[in-house]
Amino acid sequence: MGVAALAAAGTARAQEGNSKNEMPVSPGRILQVYSAVVTRHEVTIKGQKVPYTATAGSLPVWDEDGRPVAGVFYTYYEREDIRDKSGRPLVISFNGGPGTPSVWMEIGYTGPRLLNIDDEGYPVQPFGLRDNPHSILDVADIVYVDPVNTGYSRPVHKDVPGSRFFGVNADIKYLAEWINTFVTRKNRWASPKFLIGESYGTTRVSGLALELQNAHWMYLNGVILVSPTELGIDRNGPLDAALKLPYFAATAWYHKKLPADLQQKELTALLPEVEQFTIQELIPALSRGGSLDVQARNAIAGKIARYSGIAEKVVQENNLNVSFNLFWKELLREQGFTVGRLDSRYKGIDKQNGGSEPDYNAELTAWLQSFTPAINIYLREELKYKTDLKYNMFGKVWPWDNQNNQTGENLRQAIAQNPFLHLLVQSGYYDGACDYFNAKYSMWQMDPGGRLKGRLKWEGYRSGHMMYLRKEDLAAANENLRTFIRESIPAKGQPAKYE
Repeated sequence: MGVAALAAAGTARAQEGNSKNEMPVSPGRILQVYSAVVTRHEVTIKGQKVPYTATAGSLPVWDEDGRPVAGVFYTYYEREDIRDKSGRPLVISFNGGPGTPSVWMEIGYTGPRLLNIDDEGYPVQPFGLRDNPHSILDVADIVYVDPVNTGYSRPVHKDVPGSRFFGVNADIKYLAEWINTFVTRKNRWASPKFLIGESYGTTRVSGLALELQNAHWMYLNGVILVSPTELGIDRNGPLDAALKLPYFAATAWYHKKLPADLQQKELTALLPEVEQFTIQELIPALSRGGSLDVQARNAIAGKIARYSGIAEKVVQENNLNVSFNLFWKELLREQGFTVGRLDSRYKGIDKQNGGSEPDYNAELTAWLQSFTPAINIYLREELKYKTDLKYNMFGKVWPWDNQNNQTGENLRQAIAQNPFLHLLVQSGYYDGACDYFNAKYSMWQMDPGGRLKGRLKWEGYRSGHMMYLRKEDLAAANENLRTFIRESIPAKGQPAKYE
């Protein structure tokens, strides 16, 4: 069905249950550029009943001539018992990859429905969902956005060039335009606005903060980076080699591979010691390269081994720079296990113990096992979005243009230009893909003069990339989001200016 036919169709008949179609959703594997199915629900959050509507639908991406070139799928949760939306925060949520939809945070973290997993985040059967008592829907409305080729989002036809969507800056540009369309259609221009991104989604929202501000004159109150990438901030050479050691230490501590005196310490008491060694000793030593004398090299290798759980011989063989892949393979090699990349609490089993990297990501297979059935059940059965389109947990977005990634600097500029804009960074100590100490380093480099630090905050959790999958961290992280949102909204009448 074409755009004109869709527009002429108007409002479709009511669907089963307490729902209605604002625009039709056709069966079959046909992209619907415009669609919206609205259902009504209720969830109890922190002991309070919260009625809400959920809209599952799609809105277009426009070309320069105003013609749709893609449809972007979204789910929008709006609290029903709030009459005045001018003071009601709107959170715009992205995940990463690039190439994954917003399913992870939607049914794993901040949304009103939560997938069935155990208290540490491992899959359980039967697959399905339950209410999320920690959702931030009590304090903010939320829209989860699936970039093109993820979830149900698609180009309108195969001849639309991927370069329109698949690159650091192309991604930011078209999604900023889409956000403008969404905010306008939903009448949310007056609302305090927040962006939250996870993994590559942090690259996306860091760039979006400045793009929305400069190209759409849309000013934000907050940006939240969950397990952030490097954001285009250079750290090649000795920095790249050194900054991963605190993550190694956290993982070795979790698996009880450290010397007894370190193992008996609390994790948060141990890590500052490792961070200090990394900054004050390891980076200078690695900068010396081959000029480092034998005695000094041996001393550094001994400390790396002590903090990482990797044998000193292996450290020496790798010139004091053990790669992530080798670490994941080596740490539990004697026990016959590998450790996970995105969450080092997970164990895997390889075909052979030899080798320099794991055969697969143990944590990712576990997550796909629980998330994929849950989101397909949820969208079709609870949100009544009926389509035969395949829901892409990982979509084809390659080749991806990574050139001119200035997103960390873009975010710094946005914060400096907008006195209302605050930043929150959330990291899991056991995340080896976007490790916590690199996240700290990025935040430090975004504020080299230290003049913005009153609006920048970092938090750590005892889990991995998706730290919210651990029950204890789900509660704590959502509460921290709730506090951040409230504290980032100025008092009524307060001007945006530097004193």
